[in-house]
Amino acid sequence: MTLAIRLTVLVGFSCWLVAPASAQSCGPVSGLEFVCGPKNAEDLVRVPGTPWIIASGMTAGASLTLIDSRDGTYSGLRAPAKHDAAFANCAAPPDPAKAITHGLNLRAGAKGHSTLYAVGHGAREAIEVFDVDATGAKPGVTWKGCVPMPEGLAANSVASFADGSLVATVLIMPGKTFADSVMKRPTGAVYEWSPGKTGFDMIRGSELPGNNGIEVSADGKEIFVVSSGFQTVVAFAHANPTKQLRTTRPLPFTPDNVHMGEDGRLLTAGMKNDVPECGGAPGPQHSLEKLSTCPRGFMALAIDPKTMKDTLVAESPAIPTFSNATMVLAFDKQFWIGTFSGDRIAHGKQR
Repeated sequence: MTLAIRLTVLVGFSCWLVAPASAQSCGPVSGLEFVCGPKNAEDLVRVPGTPWIIASGMTAGASLTLIDSRDGTYSGLRAPAKHDAAFANCAAPPDPAKAITHGLNLRAGAKGHSTLYAVGHGAREAIEVFDVDATGAKPGVTWKGCVPMPEGLAANSVASFADGSLVATVLIMPGKTFADSVMKRPTGAVYEWSPGKTGFDMIRGSELPGNNGIEVSADGKEIFVVSSGFQTVVAFAHANPTKQLRTTRPLPFTPDNVHMGEDGRLLTAGMKNDVPECGGAPGPQHSLEKLSTCPRGFMALAIDPKTMKDTLVAESPAIPTFSNATMVLAFDKQFWIGTFSGDRIAHGKQR
């Protein structure tokens, strides 16, 4: 969750932070175009080798949305269930009327199939698992199972390894607060699950201020974790996460989700820090309401995972109809920006 805003507060904000598309223009603004309608599309992934995007929805019942990047049309994805015995502790799909989806991860498979992992809230706290079938005219999804989170914990983001193992971030642990995160005190951690295990276990040494987005290297040897409190992306050794390998510079925005781009660079985005009209950089002087309701522009970067040096992908000034940016997806010379609270997805041409 961006800026360590707890899910219960965030969902309450979602209905009034940004006016609905019917009340505000969906036309281009500041070089950005919009797909208007999807609610709180906090994360986006591309179905491999296709023009299709799957978006999460951080509001009850939004679940998953399928977007055609060629023309911006979209439709809700409803997932029939076909339980996979590998997920023995989760035999029934979530209630679609209650389901809230958050961070996404998509791992390419064979013969037009991929596996989608979605952080789930509302119906239950779990990582929901779907098969994505792209062999037809448009992709479809089938629910396969889930991995429940430990009692009392809500995941934020998820990433997968080739063997089906998962790592997920928890932004704020019980007893920790939003103020702890902005004061750069550890608030969260990374949890890991492997097939055959009964549940997630905490990775010792992964604690950061505001553990947010997460990704893994192509060879599975490194884990990249966003610290929204430090405003950095940190590289850990998977075999020894107590040792931080590398880190980015402190970024001029609050990074949120992070994904491996198609060129092998990490992609991250978030709300700008230096916004005087919003009270400046996030700090203990801010209320959650102020941080979420004052429009902030966004920045999106590509990061070399070997050097942690960054390159600007996209940038925008504050736009009243689009704020609370969480991530960037880049392909086919376009970039796409998600939001944890809003009624539209932004997109534009890459630099």
